[in-house]
Amino acid sequence: MLDKPGLYVHLPWCVRKCPYCDFNSHPLQDETSRTAYTGALLQEWACRAAGFSERPRFSSVFFGGGTPSLFQPESFAALLEVLPLQVGAEITLEANPGATEHADFAGYLDAGINRLSIGAQSFNNTSLQHLGRIHTAEEIRNTYHAAVAAGFENINVDLMWGLPKQTLDAALFDLESTISLCPAHISWYQLTIEPRTEFARRPPVLPLEEVLTDIETSGLAHLEASGYKRYEVSAFSRSKPCAHNLNYWRFGDYVGIGAGAHGKVRLDSETHRTENPRQPRLYLNDPSKQLVTTVTEADLKLEFMLNVLRLKDGVEFETFQSTTGLSWDRVARDWQSLVEAGFVRSDRCATTEFGYRYLDSVVGEFMPR
Repeated sequence: MLDKPGLYVHLPWCVRKCPYCDFNSHPLQDETSRTAYTGALLQEWACRAAGFSERPRFSSVFFGGGTPSLFQPESFAALLEVLPLQVGAEITLEANPGATEHADFAGYLDAGINRLSIGAQSFNNTSLQHLGRIHTAEEIRNTYHAAVAAGFENINVDLMWGLPKQTLDAALFDLESTISLCPAHISWYQLTIEPRTEFARRPPVLPLEEVLTDIETSGLAHLEASGYKRYEVSAFSRSKPCAHNLNYWRFGDYVGIGAGAHGKVRLDSETHRTENPRQPRLYLNDPSKQLVTTVTEADLKLEFMLNVLRLKDGVEFETFQSTTGLSWDRVARDWQSLVEAGFVRSDRCATTEFGYRYLDSVVGEFMPR
């Protein structure tokens, strides 16, 4: 039986695809698409549930996209009604301020959603235009206040830095604007140019390296001074961290349903990766279709370190064996070399403060040779 797994539900539609986005997203056609897709998700879950010898009870559910807030509360209520959930499970819905003008936040709350993740990205309207966002800074604030008025207390705000032509002052203004809303959680991450995106085809002018360094250094200090504890590379919390993402970074099990959804589960002494068809049309034709691959030992070691070392406090050494099925001896020699170099800790599977600044290099030591 899976141990406290998470569930990721992908809803692939957006009003318009952003030029930096490499997620599986497609322009929404009509209401019929949403109705049919909800039915397909219910069908897929029935298929996945039948494949477990013991039905898992999810500790978290994350509705991601795309733009899940394009869907009505009834869709989420129908899904949550049939999903086996642990008491107090965290249920997150991603919301785009440009698609929440008529959002029924009270309805989402009644449906069982207890956490919102608002995709702000910037509070500078010029930057928002450069990013292809369909909302303004004022709409971000309106969305946040509407969610709070409806009763939401656990809200995350997504914010990017290193935007096209962004200055240090502009980046700090974005952070100040976010902090002034007093969200429970902030995801503050650097813009990266991903392959097969519009930005990859037509690269924007990004800040110079020294400006990026200043933004990161000043931004981290400002977040800490404002009471936001950094517990992962790009995650900051005033109270409690995101349970769903913590499970992911601790290399826990998670089931993925929906078009293009991925999952990772450990069953019968093997770790399996799952992947659904990306195209909504193909997914709707057969929601049960799924590609399943077995993760090799070499990839298990790398993927474990790639995830857990992003956490500031890492995990206990025992977590390696409980999540991969491998003995710590398989990585002990490489780990000891990093301990002696001052990059990682000797008492825990975690980096030192020094090593955290060179995280990519530390993880690189576990690349298959």
